[in-house]
Amino acid sequence: MTATSDLHTGTPDHGPDLLSEMLKAVRLTGSVFLNACFSAPFGVVAPKYYDPVSPMACLRHISIFHFIVAGNCTFEAANGERREVTAGDLLFLPFAGHHRFWKGEPLVMAAAGEIVQPGRIEGMWTVNYGGGGDELRMICGFLESSEFLFAPVFRTLPALIVEKMSENKIGALIASTVREIDLHVAAAAPGSQAMLGRLMELLFVELLRRHVARLPPGSKGWFAALNDPIVGRTLQLLHADPARHWTVGQIADKVGSSRTIVAERFNALLGRPPIEYLTGWRIQLAGERLRFGHESLASIAAGVGYQSEAAFSRAFKRVTGITPGKWRERTGRRAGFALESASP
Repeated sequence: MTATSDLHTGTPDHGPDLLSEMLKAVRLTGSVFLNACFSAPFGVVAPKYYDPVSPMACLRHISIFHFIVAGNCTFEAANGERREVTAGDLLFLPFAGHHRFWKGEPLVMAAAGEIVQPGRIEGMWTVNYGGGGDELRMICGFLESSEFLFAPVFRTLPALIVEKMSENKIGALIASTVREIDLHVAAAAPGSQAMLGRLMELLFVELLRRHVARLPPGSKGWFAALNDPIVGRTLQLLHADPARHWTVGQIADKVGSSRTIVAERFNALLGRPPIEYLTGWRIQLAGERLRFGHESLASIAAGVGYQSEAAFSRAFKRVTGITPGKWRERTGRRAGFALESASP
């Protein structure tokens, strides 16, 4: 992927690509599930796909994309934020909460799941709905991932991100990716779903890169930490060697600062001390290995920096609330789950 901007202006050039590390850890997948045409007047209410208090919240995080291919409408996110959107706009909802969109003065707001029909591609649905007036064409996609066990990274994103393709500042990669998605949806050729999945993942990564690059000074959270020269470098060290028995003093020596400054800046941006973050990152890595692999607990414990299986089990239960064995049993049954309903 070609970078559109230098996102880590304050951090050293060496060390792991933290954004890629995070996305790899949450096992990102995606695809397109709806090709829709609406005609004014119309109004549609889409359901909530992701519930942070559900039993599967730690296993799955659903985000939604809407591409406005033609026409315009009013869009309202779950938090009440309202935007006028038009052809060329890309809408991203990181949390996939309830949302609605309309044009004109519809008599009713239709439930999205009640107006969809099967499309030509398996897993892709279609809609042709409305009063027969001006048309809105929309393509909808989803992204699914495992949420961070120890830090809900995605929940530091805004409830709604809108990229306008009509603006010169839009990244060329985003614009070209959206065009490719539109072409594959229209073609409905064999292999389209596989291609659409890769394109959705590429689009998501580029949106996150742009989000990081545009964060204003003083921002907090994991994405803002990538831009901080001290905290960003600290994260690089911890992610590059999570099994090492780090101390704040060792980290401070590596980043060329004092223990006090490292601890204070890290806590200010991420809301936790560096070593507590490291524990969480170790448990994140271990949780994925338990979920998708067949390694022994002793092997996983050693791989993430614990000298004994007992110490690892205590730390794992402290973070997740259950033992590693129970985690493997519960999550292994669900590891292959995909989006349960392909309707919008």
